[in-house]
Amino acid sequence: MAGDTFDAISLDFYNDERHSSKIIQANLRYRSIISFAGGEELFIPIIEDAAASTLPPWKQGD
Repeated sequence: MAGDTFDAISLDFYNDERHSSKIIQANLRYRSIISFAGGEELFIPIIEDAAASTLPPWKQGD
């Protein structure tokens, strides 16, 4: 979407903007983009810890 940034995309997909570097690494041809024009297709990697990070602390494993 026009105006999106890597951290906003990370927040949308992983509920955590700190995973934006994983999206950048998976889409190196766009690494210099600050704000997307719209229409770009990105690969969003599946990360195992993303689901656990959205759980409240009392539901996360030890």
